[in-house]
Amino acid sequence: MACASFAKLNAASSQWIGGHQSFSQRPRLATRRVSLPAIRAGAYTDELIKTAKTIASPGRGILAIDESNATCGRRLSSIGLDNTEPNRQAYRQLLLTTPGLGEYISGAILFEETLYQSTTDSKKFVDVLCDQKIVPGIKVDKGLVPLPGSNNESWCQGLDGLSSRSAEYYQQGARFAKWRTVVSIPCGPSALAVKEAAWGLARYAAISQDNGLVPIVEPEILLDGDHPIERTLEVAEKVWAEVFYYLAENNVIFEGILLKPSMVTPGAEHKEKASPDTIAKYTLTMLRRRVPPAVPGIMFLSGGQSEVEATLNLNAMNQSPNPWHVSFSYARALQNTVLKTWQGRPENVEAAQKALLVRAKANSLAQLGKYSAEGESEEAKKGMFVKGYTY
Repeated sequence: MACASFAKLNAASSQWIGGHQSFSQRPRLATRRVSLPAIRAGAYTDELIKTAKTIASPGRGILAIDESNATCGRRLSSIGLDNTEPNRQAYRQLLLTTPGLGEYISGAILFEETLYQSTTDSKKFVDVLCDQKIVPGIKVDKGLVPLPGSNNESWCQGLDGLSSRSAEYYQQGARFAKWRTVVSIPCGPSALAVKEAAWGLARYAAISQDNGLVPIVEPEILLDGDHPIERTLEVAEKVWAEVFYYLAENNVIFEGILLKPSMVTPGAEHKEKASPDTIAKYTLTMLRRRVPPAVPGIMFLSGGQSEVEATLNLNAMNQSPNPWHVSFSYARALQNTVLKTWQGRPENVEAAQKALLVRAKANSLAQLGKYSAEGESEEAKKGMFVKGYTY
């Protein structure tokens, strides 16, 4: 009786492949014939591809000023300013109104507060950017939280309500999005954490594209740890293999995305530092093994490197042609000297803006493979790694 019931169950279950016979009654290969639904062409496909190419334009990269209010507050407190909206507005106005910034910067990632803000003379920040031919972007994730069942790891939240928020951001003028999740090498990383990171990024990317926003795909492999560069390469290859598998599963258009990977470096506490040429070799090896040439741009994060280190490493990666635009999406590595120059004083705004242009131009030259560190200040050479950094 049990066997008869099981046969009936098999016959019923086989309907998912379009038949009504049991598996034993069908040719073996017929069970593999699965009808795949047609993939819907996105309404924004052409626009997404155009936006991604605009951001990935020669000699330009991304200014990341999407720090949360709490993180921005920590930056302001380092120069003695309170974490208030007027102070955050003043600092971001300094950055975004820098004359000539669009020559070196093609996109700016904003925090939600900034996307809806205006300058003190009532000009929308979005319009300020567009006037300089800089594409406005928006951070859409809701931050990291502990991942249950993992090895002390985290996952990124924010998928709930993302579609409606993305539609609103598009209406406000944003044309690309950013979602940051992290992978920790000292914590394993566990297979669960890698899969969660990849799946979350893929769902976010699909939702973003469905609402007209080019997704920046950013699984940051943290610098924390004392592991050698070979271990970082191993983990990076695993992470990016998983990410692209799920991007494809979610029908994400590769020509309409940008990547924001970590450079392949030794752990920050490793006894031996790697040269820019070594970092370039390992990083490009990983990218060539894992990233399809259809992807228009690789916009590296600095991840706690000094301003000069981040620029030297980028320059080393552009000494020969790459299948993609290899550039930068830096936050601290563009802002550190700027903030210290400004000190919250109106009379220092012009000098701070000049400092921003110096760093932006340096990274523009690095994107073209023409940068030299000659004449760089000692301040620009100071590392900014913070163990267990959150933002």
